[in-house]
Amino acid sequence: MKRAEIREHIFKILFRVEFHDSVEFEQQIALYMQNLREGTKEEKGIDVSEQDYNYIHDKAVAIKNNIEDIDAKINEISSGWPTTRLGKAELSIMRLAVYEIIYDEDIPRNVAINEAVELAKKYGSDSAPSFINGVLAKLDN
Repeated sequence: MKRAEIREHIFKILFRVEFHDSVEFEQQIALYMQNLREGTKEEKGIDVSEQDYNYIHDKAVAIKNNIEDIDAKINEISSGWPTTRLGKAELSIMRLAVYEIIYDEDIPRNVAINEAVELAKKYGSDSAPSFINGVLAKLDN
């Protein structure tokens, strides 16, 4: 699985954070991964290697465990747009990107920002890509 695909799956798992109790997070990851492997009525399942599964799981959990610090960073740099005012898709995308910029030494900053913009084009509002790009450009790691 390509890194962009993996990142998209992590984003989709993070999107669930706002809708479920944090105790249920592990169950939500397991359910998502089961649906990914087996497929749904709408989509055929895909083969997920154990390495990709572990990467997706571990990164989603790491982001969830650092969500307070990540949200504080977002609130610092997104003038006038605290996390409570952001759309859920945009917030999930920004959480992923901020985590990658600050905590993930394997992901170059420009890649994290570019991938966040691409996710915003696909899942965010019309203004999301430029907003996310502008906010993340202000982030010091």
